[in-house]
Amino acid sequence: MSATIVESRALLETVIASVVAGVGVTLVFSIAIWGVARFVDLSRGERPVAATAAAAVAAVALAATAAVLVVGILVMTGK
Repeated sequence: MSATIVESRALLETVIASVVAGVGVTLVFSIAIWGVARFVDLSRGERPVAATAAAAVAAVALAATAAVLVVGILVMTGK
């Protein structure tokens, strides 16, 4: 009989989930940074409508980042 020390399938699922989550959170947060940078540029260029749209994109991306972090914490602390 051979004993299974590590469950390969569970380990692979964990690695894939962590890579997807890491890339996803990084992408969403980078969109927030892009929105803030565009807001600043457009505000200086006296384009208030476009600046407002960029600020809205940044706000939605920051909210999404916060939501992903909360869900991650809930998943880690739950069974």
